[in-house]
Amino acid sequence: MSEALTGTRPLGASQRARVAVPFMICTLVWSSTWLVIRYQLGIVPPSWSVAYRFIIACAAMMIYARFSGARLKLTAREHALAAVYGIAQYCLNYYFVYLGERTVTSGLVAVAFALLVVPNALFAWIFLKQGLSRAFLLGSGVAMIGLLLLFSHELAAAPASRATILIGIGWSLAGVLFSSIANVMQASKPAGAIPVPTLIAWGMAWGSLFNCAGALVLDGAPVFDPHPSYWLGTLYLALIGSALAFSCYFAVIRAIGPGRAAYSSVLSPVLAMLLSTVFEGYRWSAEAGVGCLLAIAGLVVALQARQAARPAR
Repeated sequence: MSEALTGTRPLGASQRARVAVPFMICTLVWSSTWLVIRYQLGIVPPSWSVAYRFIIACAAMMIYARFSGARLKLTAREHALAAVYGIAQYCLNYYFVYLGERTVTSGLVAVAFALLVVPNALFAWIFLKQGLSRAFLLGSGVAMIGLLLLFSHELAAAPASRATILIGIGWSLAGVLFSSIANVMQASKPAGAIPVPTLIAWGMAWGSLFNCAGALVLDGAPVFDPHPSYWLGTLYLALIGSALAFSCYFAVIRAIGPGRAAYSSVLSPVLAMLLSTVFEGYRWSAEAGVGCLLAIAGLVVALQARQAARPAR
């Protein structure tokens, strides 16, 4: 894998400036999408909400790829890669996120996704031949302790049964797993040969196809919410939270590598939980505060350790 993909090459001042804007865009946008997803739940089953979101996002990315001059034609092998990537990222990942947000607050789902660095590093070690350090393992352990404190606070404070909350946490972690599979795939050398808009567009196309098929099997015919707020939220999630944010995130990954790009997953939960406090009435306790600090501190240590890991061969 090249230095551009692994993020081992030092960045100059102009490169840092170019990376800072897309990095902050995807971080700020994804901090808000957790809350918007919360307000998508109700009339429309999660499977169809995910399908609508990525049908719209796919159309937007196809148009962008066409007018940006990126090739839209893929080889059979590239289509297979885009299909697996798209189903993991835009189908299974988001379906489990929507299920998780039925039972736990959006801020806590975002904190669960901060653990994305753990499976990312393990899969990168297995498939991309990137090393793991003791510092990374230590930081990941500290982060897990912090998340356990946060989740224990949620179990004690939530009106739902403990079993229901644990199921919501389980759905969220399943989403983390499939997101990690997609992240490692798009950091691979074969994916790096495909233009960013093209990979996103076709990944969303394959994901949308399986979203619709799965929704028909699981929940029957399409269900539509008559309220304008639902569709405004869907447009925001599709155009801003998906098409724009993933384009920015891919640009960051290809500029500085997946390790440093994953700092977005460290910052997003902090902002998401602040939004959850304002809009969902999330109440902080000493236990939750300590848990949040431990999770963020541990993840920062882990991510810094990844930067020093042995680059892929």
